[in-house]
Amino acid sequence: MSKVMFDYTKSVLERVSFDVTLFCKELEKAIKSLLPYEMELLREWLLNFIIEKPELKQCLLIVNN
Repeated sequence: MSKVMFDYTKSVLERVSFDVTLFCKELEKAIKSLLPYEMELLREWLLNFIIEKPELKQCLLIVNN
């Protein structure tokens, strides 16, 4: 079930990536619901994802705190 939550989180973040504010809010929600090892996976995914969307780089601060 844990993988399902992680995949769902990624799909939501991809869908809201057009809006930086909304992306950051969804990222904050994800942090509250994911397990620690999933947070590492999310951090890695996010680093790769923002290569194509540099405007989302500010959201890395949320994950790194």
